[in-house]
Amino acid sequence: MLLGYARISKADGTQTIDLQRDALTAAGVGICHIYEDKMSGRHDVRPGLDSCLKALREGDTLVVWKLDRLGRNLRHLIELTESLSARNIGLKVLTGQGAAIDTTKPEGKLVFGIFAALAEFERELIVERTRAGLAAARARGRKGGRPRKMTPSKIRMAMAAMSDPNAKAHLVAEELGITTTTLYDYVNGDGSPKKVAQDVLNTSTENA
Repeated sequence: MLLGYARISKADGTQTIDLQRDALTAAGVGICHIYEDKMSGRHDVRPGLDSCLKALREGDTLVVWKLDRLGRNLRHLIELTESLSARNIGLKVLTGQGAAIDTTKPEGKLVFGIFAALAEFERELIVERTRAGLAAARARGRKGGRPRKMTPSKIRMAMAAMSDPNAKAHLVAEELGITTTTLYDYVNGDGSPKKVAQDVLNTSTENA
């Protein structure tokens, strides 16, 4: 099944979502299967996107008009797509810079693989710089690094809450005292843990 997601940045009438709706329906998405948000992509809370991610099932394909309608940034976009891929859900972009991305086809997977490789390169640079900064701080007798926002108990609560198909990510995040971004950093939309969450849980088990 094809599910569509559309977003405009302003809800004051100066922008219209009709162009995206028309493109999605022309691509075969039923009008009742289009989820929408009217807010900036920088917002952590996007109810339409949350509902869309919850509604997607194995074998489905998420269709978006442009790549920038979906992710807040490259990192968020890569994480979303990796999460979809893990659930055997495809992603198809209709126009713009990401129009060659269709992860249901080999050539589309290749293009997305290039995006993912660039994101991984960027992450490695950040990690390398962070480690260098921490090493320099330790050499001066200081300890760096922020405490984890997610404890093992919080991760387990997040997994249990997000496994409910009716759960709202922004409400789960609010209950745990974290942002929706942090929630999705640790837990997928279906409640399964991401690698960083699994690492925390494994470390907790080893120290028990």
